[in-house]
Amino acid sequence: MDALVTTQWLAGEIGAGDLRIVDATYFGSVPGAPARNARAEYEAAHIPGAVFLDLETLADATSDLPSKLPSPEDVAGRLGSLGIGDGDRIVLYDVSQYHTATRAWWMLRAMGARTVAILDGGLAKWRGEGRPLEAGIAPAAPRTFAAKLDPRRVRTIGQMKANVASATEQVLDARGAARFSGTELDPRPDTAVGHIPGSRNLPYGRLLDADGTWKRGDALKAEFDAAGIDLARPLVTTCGSGITAAVLAFGAHLLGNDAALYDGSWSEWGSDSSTPKATGAA
Repeated sequence: MDALVTTQWLAGEIGAGDLRIVDATYFGSVPGAPARNARAEYEAAHIPGAVFLDLETLADATSDLPSKLPSPEDVAGRLGSLGIGDGDRIVLYDVSQYHTATRAWWMLRAMGARTVAILDGGLAKWRGEGRPLEAGIAPAAPRTFAAKLDPRRVRTIGQMKANVASATEQVLDARGAARFSGTELDPRPDTAVGHIPGSRNLPYGRLLDADGTWKRGDALKAEFDAAGIDLARPLVTTCGSGITAAVLAFGAHLLGNDAALYDGSWSEWGSDSSTPKATGAA
């Protein structure tokens, strides 16, 4: 199974015994954002057989940060309760402007899932093609998922501080140019403006076409090139809260680079008085 699958492919695979379809929609926690209920929208209409991941609650509840990676035990419990087990093929989709299926993709791979894909175009494309939908909650028989964190896929604030000095890994920020440069205030109170020194900027929406499908090949690589990123070198992605950084990580994966993700992102870095901040263009 490819990392990016088409609606046509998924329509032909529905009903396969090892296939699990997962709605990974999350609308975010940025202050002032329009209120939408991802669970209610899932229950109103989802791809047949899809279960609801509930990314909003699949996070470290002990952290003050909005979207920190949960424990392996929490991931194992959530996936198992949704009928997802070891060895299953998992296809993720969403209907969020933040393309949150990528966050779920990064999380599941970091926790040991071996075969995880994203539906190109998500629910919007599926619906636009007139494909079947169902309502309610899809039944799921509990299974066992053995989650184990792969530390190579995540970066801590300590590692990011060390990297400012060493520049061993390239750092790529998914936020908009105004927030990256510091000309726009951060929406979170008591959070500084600017970016991690030495980082580059690639607003996540540039990796997708206007219809919400992914750019491919040379068109996708051109976006990383324009941001000054060498995909042959190690890469760490970041953003506001660790959500859209996964969009960049998935795009890099499509081009052969398995980037790590700074999970605390700017919500951690920008609110910590001990971290250096830079403003202006990259």
